[in-house]
Amino acid sequence: MQIRPVIGVPCGLQAPPGRQDRAVSAVPESYVRALESAGAAPLLIPVVRQESTLRMLYRLLDGLLLAGGVDIDPARFGQEPHPKLGKVDALRDWVELSLVPWAWADGLPVLGICRGIQTLNVARGGTLWQDITSQVPGALHHGRVSYTLRAHAVKLEPASRLVTVLGSDKVRVNSLHHQAIQVPGRGLQVVGRSSDGIIEAVEGDGQAWVVGVQWHPEWLWETDRPAERLFEGFVAACTARRAASA
Repeated sequence: MQIRPVIGVPCGLQAPPGRQDRAVSAVPESYVRALESAGAAPLLIPVVRQESTLRMLYRLLDGLLLAGGVDIDPARFGQEPHPKLGKVDALRDWVELSLVPWAWADGLPVLGICRGIQTLNVARGGTLWQDITSQVPGALHHGRVSYTLRAHAVKLEPASRLVTVLGSDKVRVNSLHHQAIQVPGRGLQVVGRSSDGIIEAVEGDGQAWVVGVQWHPEWLWETDRPAERLFEGFVAACTARRAASA
């Protein structure tokens, strides 16, 4: 039987209004389906409170996917809250900002999607635009229009890993975010931008497979070959990691 790489997907907390006692750890099924289709075994990481528990879960992983979700607490990157800041999830921030340095130090493959590219950046000491529309004059509309509408193009650096994986240096992407990378973090190279200059893709500068994208390929992979190739490339890197550590 084929041994599939185990890819951790940290969850966020979701609760009915005013009922935090009924919160659940959850992640959209679209990520699970995309990873499973590409040949991985997704492992959902709940919002735990103890580092020892998180360490135990981390040791099971061959890769880490950072999913989309709510805003990151700006205190995590040294800023005061902007008036347009959305909902934050402090416990999810702690989980993900603990996992990224461990994965970076160990050379574990990482894929960050939407909030995930922002988490990756903050974990490496970078900063974020808290609200593109009010902070970046002349920016395109990057907020939610449709989960599957290819709202704008992203131009990729020709020598980037993403060009190799996606098979093109220009892709049309969906756009469902109001925040973005402001100052890139240590060890992250900007490899993709939209026409307004907003950073849409980054890669780690080392040998490890570390990629962050600002769009949502998990909503496109069934009909969009570049999105499907992104998950396939990530899972291939995780498979190689598993084989090397066997």
